[in-house]
Amino acid sequence: MNTASMDSSSKIDLSKIKRGPIVAALIIGAFVAILNETLLNIAFPDLMKDFGVEPSTIQWLSTAYMLVIGVLVPVTALLQLWFTTRQMFLSAMILFLVGTTICAFAPEFGVLLVGRVIQALGTGLMLPVLMNTILVIFPPEKRGGAMGMIGLVIMFGPAIGPTLAGFIIDSLNWRWLFYLVMPLALFSIIFAVAYLRNVSDLTKPKVDILSIILSSIGFGGLVYGFSKAGEGSWSDPEVVWTIVAGVIGLLLFVWRQLVMKEPILDLRAFRYPMFTLVTIMMLVLMMTLFSTMIMLPLFLQTALLISAFKSGLIMMPGGILNGIMAPVSGKLFDKFGPRVLVIPGLVLTCLAVFLFTMISADTGTGFIITIHIILMVGISLVMMPAQTTGLNQLPRSLYPHGTAILNTLQQVAGAIGTALFITIMSSGTKSYIGSSSNPTAPEEAINGLVAGMNNAFWVAFVVSLIALVLGFFIKRVTAPAEEAQKAA
Repeated sequence: MNTASMDSSSKIDLSKIKRGPIVAALIIGAFVAILNETLLNIAFPDLMKDFGVEPSTIQWLSTAYMLVIGVLVPVTALLQLWFTTRQMFLSAMILFLVGTTICAFAPEFGVLLVGRVIQALGTGLMLPVLMNTILVIFPPEKRGGAMGMIGLVIMFGPAIGPTLAGFIIDSLNWRWLFYLVMPLALFSIIFAVAYLRNVSDLTKPKVDILSIILSSIGFGGLVYGFSKAGEGSWSDPEVVWTIVAGVIGLLLFVWRQLVMKEPILDLRAFRYPMFTLVTIMMLVLMMTLFSTMIMLPLFLQTALLISAFKSGLIMMPGGILNGIMAPVSGKLFDKFGPRVLVIPGLVLTCLAVFLFTMISADTGTGFIITIHIILMVGISLVMMPAQTTGLNQLPRSLYPHGTAILNTLQQVAGAIGTALFITIMSSGTKSYIGSSSNPTAPEEAINGLVAGMNNAFWVAFVVSLIALVLGFFIKRVTAPAEEAQKAA
C-alpha cells in the first residue's frame, strides 16, 4: 500500500485506549464463531437423515464455509483500510447472527446452506480484524501474551465443540446447536457496541475490482478444487479445471498486485524474511494439522468402532491442554523469544505424527489420547509464537496485509493438506485390499483403512520434519522504526 497517501488526521491516538475491554469484545466474538464451526461437523449424520441428502451433498456445509472464507479473507486487507474496527467487527457478528438464525429455522437443506454461507462471511471478516487489532494496540514486547489469550479461545472451541455437540444431539436435536449459539452471538454484539473502540487507520485506497475478481478466482478455485479432490477423485474434470483456474487466477492476481501502486493485498510483506519464513512454516504445519484432525476421528469411529460422542471425549484432553498452553507460551515468548518454544514444539509435533504411524486396529484409546496430547501441546508452542514473530517484523502499514496473507494461506494449506492425505489414505486402503486374499472380509476393510492411514501419517511425518528444519531459522526480530516510535 502507498503509505504516502496516509493523512495524519486518520491516525488513531492509542495512548488512551483501554486494551482490556477491546480484547474481551474480540475474544467473545471469536469464541462464538469458532465454537459454532466445530459444533456442526458431528451433526452431519442427523442432517443427512432429516433432509434426505447424500454425504457428497452434506459436505457442502463444510466446503462452502471454507470456500467463502478463502475468497473473503484476502479482501479484508482492503476492507480494514476503508472501515473502522467497530464497523468491521459489528458487521461480522451481525452477519454471523443472521446466518445462525437462518440455520436454526432452516426448513430444507438449501436454506441451511445459505445460512452457513452467511455465517462464513461473518467469520471471514472477523478473524483478520482480531489479529490486526492485537498488533495495533499492543507493543511488540507484549504481543505474545495477547496472542496467547487469542490462542486459548481459538483452541478451546475445538476442544469442547465435538463433545458438547454430541451431548446436545443425544439429548435434544441438531437445531439446538444453533439455538444455543444465537444468544451468545447477540451478547457479543451488545458487548462490542459498549466497549469496542476503533483502532485502525483509514486510508481508503482505490478499490481495484479486477484484483478482487482475480483473488476470488485464485483462492476460491484452489480451496474448492482441493476440497473436492479430498472428497472424490483427482481425475474429476471439475477438480482439475477448478485447480487450474485457481492457479491461473492466483498468478494473475500476484502479478497485478506487484505492478499496482495501491494493491489490495500488499505482497511487499514478503520482503521481510522472518515473515516469509513463518508463512512457509505455517503452510507446512497447517497441512499436517488439518489432515490429522480429519483422519483421527475417522480412525476412532471406523477402525476402533467408537461413537462420535466418545471420539470427542478422547480428543478433548489434548484440545483443552492446547488452549491452556496458548497463553503460557505467549508469556514465555514475550520473555524468551520464539526459538525456545518453536523448536521444542516442532519436535513434539514430529514425535506425535511419527507415533501415529504405529497405530493399528488393536491400538488402545489411552495411546491415542497420549499421542493427541503430545501433538496439541507441540502445536500450542508453535502457532502463536511463530505467527507473532513473523508479524512483528512488519511495519504497521502492512499489518492488515500480513494478517490477511497468513489467514488466507492457512485456509489454502488446510484444503491442500486434507485433499493430499485423504488421497494417500484412500490409495493405501485400495492397495491393501487389492492384495488381500479375502478382500470382502469386514476385518480386512478395517485393516485396509489402517494401512492407508499409516501411509498418510508417514508422509505427514516427512512434512512435519520440513517444518522442523524451517524452525531452526526462526529468531526474535526487532520492530521496524515506525513500530519503535509507537511502542515508545
